[in-house]
Amino acid sequence: MRIESAEKLKSNINQFFVGKEEIVEDLLICLLAGGHVLLEDVPGVGKTTLALTLAKSMKSSFGRIQFTPDTLPGDVAGVSVYHMKTGEFVYQPGAVMNQILLADEINRTSPKTQASLLEAMAEGQVTVDGVVHKLPQPFLVIATQNPVEFLGTYPLPEAQMDRFMMRLSIGYPEREQEIKMAEQFLQGRTPDKIQAVCSAEDVLGMREEVAAVTVRENVLGYMENIVNATREETRFVLGASPRALLALIRASQAKAFLQGRDYVKPDDVKAVAKQVLLHRLVLSSEARIQKADAGEVFRSLIVKVKVPV
Repeated sequence: MRIESAEKLKSNINQFFVGKEEIVEDLLICLLAGGHVLLEDVPGVGKTTLALTLAKSMKSSFGRIQFTPDTLPGDVAGVSVYHMKTGEFVYQPGAVMNQILLADEINRTSPKTQASLLEAMAEGQVTVDGVVHKLPQPFLVIATQNPVEFLGTYPLPEAQMDRFMMRLSIGYPEREQEIKMAEQFLQGRTPDKIQAVCSAEDVLGMREEVAAVTVRENVLGYMENIVNATREETRFVLGASPRALLALIRASQAKAFLQGRDYVKPDDVKAVAKQVLLHRLVLSSEARIQKADAGEVFRSLIVKVKVPV
């Protein structure tokens, strides 16, 4: 197993992104599982720093697009430009043609532009003027949005939320962690000083090992029972989709891999279930009127599902 490469990658990120080991591990789980991440948090907590640190640590190309109301789909996927000398249309790549893509404030752009990411996230390619362009691998979208300010925003529809493997929230650091971060800033230890500890090829190799992690039948049944429980819960008008089950399987495999195991335990499933499933669930009107909390409802479901021996 290439667990040593994963440990080096995690340790390198944690040196610059202080005090958020769980967030870093969840991000790596998405990377190794072939998923994408939605970072939902207030400005200034390090969302861009986290994405840039990951890209530099694995020596991959990094693209950043700041979404605004006038951002066009072509800015994301690229456009075909007429070449005067040859008389042909030449593809000019958009921001999506990078291995790590930071889609900053994705809810500030129009639904049409948001949707331009769907093909890239699901199939690892974009189609421009009928021509398919494969994306560099490994490909990871890290989208961000501000959960506080809603003026002039376009909330992501459920279909697009379902494309993200995890929704994460970084949160404010503890006092000691924030002081350490400030000390590193004063010492000039910024993300541009990061040295790569692995390559994109190493990540692709780790993805293959993650896909080979064993999922026993009883553990798979446990995952299905969790997903099915969200569909049967009356307080949810929309439960987890079949895509959510597949994401839960891959995330659990990646969690087991990072723990140095070649098989998935129920504890791995419980460790990633909330991050993978919660953003896909929609409370019913009655539940919202009663001020029910989706997280609390989900936790009550997890407790009721029988854990396999």
